[in-house]
Amino acid sequence: MGLTYLKNVSTLELDVNKCTGCNMCVIVCPHNVFKITNKKSQIINKDFCMECGACQRN
Repeated sequence: MGLTYLKNVSTLELDVNKCTGCNMCVIVCPHNVFKITNKKSQIINKDFCMECGACQRN
C-alpha cells in the first residue's frame, strides 16, 4: 500500500492513446501510481502521486 501525498490535488494525467506499454512509468514511479493492464498504463491511485515528474521524463 502506498502513502497518500496530498489527497485530491494531483494534476497527473495519462493519455492512454500515446501509451506504448513500455512499462517505464511503472519502473520509475517511486510511489507505485501506475500498473500495466492489457498492454497499456493505468493510474491505480492518483493520490499516491507526489508529482516528481519521473514518469513524464521517461
